[in-house]
Amino acid sequence: MKSFCIKINNNSILNYLFDRFSLLELDHLYLSSNSFKIYDNIIVHYSGTNTELFYDCVCSILTDTILKFYEPFILKKELNSNFFYFSSSEKDRILELCNFDNSIESEFFKDKYLSIYKSFVKYLREHNSIVLNGFLNFRLREYRETLDFILNTCINRYLIEREYFEFINILKLYIGSNISKVSNIHLIYFNNTSILLDDNKKLIDSKSEEYFNAKFLSDITFSDNDYILNYLLNTLPAHLTIHLPTNYIEDDFINTLKLIFEDRITICNNCDICSIYKHIHSQ
Repeated sequence: MKSFCIKINNNSILNYLFDRFSLLELDHLYLSSNSFKIYDNIIVHYSGTNTELFYDCVCSILTDTILKFYEPFILKKELNSNFFYFSSSEKDRILELCNFDNSIESEFFKDKYLSIYKSFVKYLREHNSIVLNGFLNFRLREYRETLDFILNTCINRYLIEREYFEFINILKLYIGSNISKVSNIHLIYFNNTSILLDDNKKLIDSKSEEYFNAKFLSDITFSDNDYILNYLLNTLPAHLTIHLPTNYIEDDFINTLKLIFEDRITICNNCDICSIYKHIHSQ
């Protein structure tokens, strides 16, 4: 029989582990528990012959436990200790970005998971008990380094996001305090390409001097359509009709325009202009 004791001092984690092990569809697996000094012990007994499967089940559950219970605490502690100059709301946003990187779809998840999992497998082969707090502090150096990298990456991402919204707000104030030079501009957008038409539906010359006067661009790159944005900010249309003729999902560029021009914008995907460019796109 193979038995393994997990020592913890947190009721939420204890209940989580009991629930996870109880749901395992693994024959010859039994659970028991006892309390000793400061720790509650959950003991996993396995009398089957597939030891590798047993290791895999235990290590997978313990890895999930680290990610679910310990990682948020580590990130928050690191943020409060080394980046204390951020406000509470800024820290909350940074942690939100970090939590996204804990999703299975994130680029970091696989590296984090495998790092923890392999450390648990190595440990289980040589030991019969584990103190999770101690294991985290002394056996998961590679994982902790990965978390540090994630935190710094998300802080940089937040700073870019903050600069983005600050620039958006400046542009909104500029629009609100200046008079429109044209009544309406049509923007046809597909395949990440923009085409501008005037109020008479005539093509706007992209080589005009006004088009290349890039005084509204910043260090932030919104998309390949930065100069289109600059042109719109030079002309300040009273209304901007955005045509999405190919059932295009709104991307960063379109969302940026909506944030800046707000109620001046109309989104269209079913008019004569849309039909023409939908036909062109299908050819």
